[in-house]
Amino acid sequence: MHARIHFINFFRKLTVTSLLFLMPLHFLKIGLSGLQIGAIISLWALAPLLISFPTGWINDRVSMAGVIRAALLAESLLLLVMAYANGFYLIAAAFLCLGMANNALDVSFNSLYYKDEKVMDQNRKYGIYVFWISLGPAVGVVGGGFLMRFADFRVLLLVFAAILFLVLLATRRFDHEKFHVVSLGDYRRNLFQTKTLLFILFVFILALHWSVEGTVYSPFLQKAFGLDNLQVSYYMSAGLFFLSFSAFLVGLLKFNLRANKRLLVLAMFLSGAGLILMVHSNVYVSLAFRVVHEIGDGALGALLTLFTARLFEKRTIGGSAGLISAISILGQMAGALIFSPLGYRHGLQYPFLIAGGLLVLNAGFGAVLFRRIEY
Repeated sequence: MHARIHFINFFRKLTVTSLLFLMPLHFLKIGLSGLQIGAIISLWALAPLLISFPTGWINDRVSMAGVIRAALLAESLLLLVMAYANGFYLIAAAFLCLGMANNALDVSFNSLYYKDEKVMDQNRKYGIYVFWISLGPAVGVVGGGFLMRFADFRVLLLVFAAILFLVLLATRRFDHEKFHVVSLGDYRRNLFQTKTLLFILFVFILALHWSVEGTVYSPFLQKAFGLDNLQVSYYMSAGLFFLSFSAFLVGLLKFNLRANKRLLVLAMFLSGAGLILMVHSNVYVSLAFRVVHEIGDGALGALLTLFTARLFEKRTIGGSAGLISAISILGQMAGALIFSPLGYRHGLQYPFLIAGGLLVLNAGFGAVLFRRIEY
């Protein structure tokens, strides 16, 4: 089952997550303002607030495979709609629905993987899982940028829609599921514990910087360094490949709780420092620090997934992890509303500087948090 999960995660992230990086260039080309772009990305971020917990609850009590199949089909159809959409309101509505489908897949695949009973080293289990999730966008961004050199954005969306429809065929054997009767009180007790709330705050601060990638990242690269679409995709993909292999390296380490905590704090610091320093005026220096940022993000992805798995029992982890996802995505939405107008009005470098500074401060918070509380 693991191989099938990795296969689907690779291709669904290759398509939809890659679009999140490349979309701002398309939005600028069709005349959308910085505020409109920020609003669209905020709707993408709003979607998990609407659907993360209900999806997790369904995963715990009813189905994971059914949600996965429906969401993959929805994503394919929504990319078809977006291929022919030009107006702000239609694009915004499609992006909201795409965000809901994407989050339903994120929560459902996480639930499927968390609930898996296969005995294996925890670092390896979650490091490899995040590796395949992260490798998809790395391949998708460079592949999408290359395709856009010879065709327009509509062709890219149609190709990605076809890929998702074909991937749907790989979901036929996701039927070995176990469910439990879980009350809303169980989730409430899981959430309102001091260590859970502090963990959510740690993830929320991290999530603020995710919006920078979806709003000002690609326009910054074009304006600061004069890169064309293909060069932008090469720059992004270089960093994303390091992100995926950073998660892979975490998977090669034997599970050690104390070492994982120290590595998590170091990864947060690297992520913040790299984000700040990538605004350097030399493109090669900038890329080097972007790689530093992505190495931090890759390790963070693997370790936070591991710590989330340790935070909840298997019977409630779908809904409980869905709640954490929803609250963390609230950070992404808040970041989009702050950083997009800030960047387009005052300078595209400022979102990187501010978000990076928050990550560095969050590393200090994490050092105290993980020393005093057992996770």
